[in-house]
Amino acid sequence: MKPKLKDIARELGVSTATVSNALSGNGRVSEKTRQMIREKIQEIGYLPSGAGRALRTGRSGVLGLVLPDISNPLFPAFAQAIEAAAAESGHGILIADSHGDAAAQSEAVDRMIERGADGIVVVPCRGTRVSDTSLPVAIIDAVSSPGNSVCADHCAGGRVAVEHLLALGHRNLILLGQSRRSSVQSDRISGMQAALTTTAQVRVIWLEDGTPDFASLVRQGATAVVATSDLHALTALTQLQGAGLSVPGDVSVVGFDDLSFSARITPGLTTIAQNMPAIAATAVAYLISQLRGAPRPPAQVIPMSLLVRASTGPAPKPQEATPNMEK
Repeated sequence: MKPKLKDIARELGVSTATVSNALSGNGRVSEKTRQMIREKIQEIGYLPSGAGRALRTGRSGVLGLVLPDISNPLFPAFAQAIEAAAAESGHGILIADSHGDAAAQSEAVDRMIERGADGIVVVPCRGTRVSDTSLPVAIIDAVSSPGNSVCADHCAGGRVAVEHLLALGHRNLILLGQSRRSSVQSDRISGMQAALTTTAQVRVIWLEDGTPDFASLVRQGATAVVATSDLHALTALTQLQGAGLSVPGDVSVVGFDDLSFSARITPGLTTIAQNMPAIAATAVAYLISQLRGAPRPPAQVIPMSLLVRASTGPAPKPQEATPNMEK
């Protein structure tokens, strides 16, 4: 098997970034360490690839993109937007899927370094941070995440979602997320809570604790569900319709991210949309500025927008609401 940078790093007890820096002449690597790495390269017969040679001689013209879960329909949309933004700057894209695993995420970043990427865009796994690397890195996560480079304004999006429902007369809401470990979902829930009035009743539910009986919650008085993702909103919508409840006659449903199915289901899903092209362009510009030797730019927050569809409507009047079947 052809030796790799990580094999050299493992045998010498140093990081892949240190080996990369020694090869490229970049970074702060002692002469003793450089010599040790050169000797190990000769010993194991490591031959740099074309991308590896590009690390020493200049730019590869390639950017890396590490995504947390390519099966989630949100992330192919991110990939398309990043690819388009990279092409505008004359770069190609290498894509890796960390499958929601922190170790796989680190390995993916190392592979990008090995293959000579000029910089890396990372959408981190929930609850993880990206370690320092020898390359410029742009992080797309949440305002509350350390090291974030650019993101949608998730808090403001949550506020807009709840304000839309309040304007329709809803005062008993279910706020639905999947995982407390997600900075994005937590920021969205925080924004929702910030928009609540003193007369509103609210219950926060996390699907990681189990899927609730949404129909029962509606019978207890809830008139709207606002979810941190269109996927979670679809879970609620499907269960509610399966129980014979009308959306939006009995209960309104709001999602997040305007996923590809959201306008095609019945009823069409009201949602809060990210500006993917703007986020992608900002992330790529963040990398390019560093490649040109400029200081790391400040983090950018991109506004979100409300897309009103048929899944939201006026709150049912008390006499029209589904009777409380649970005593």
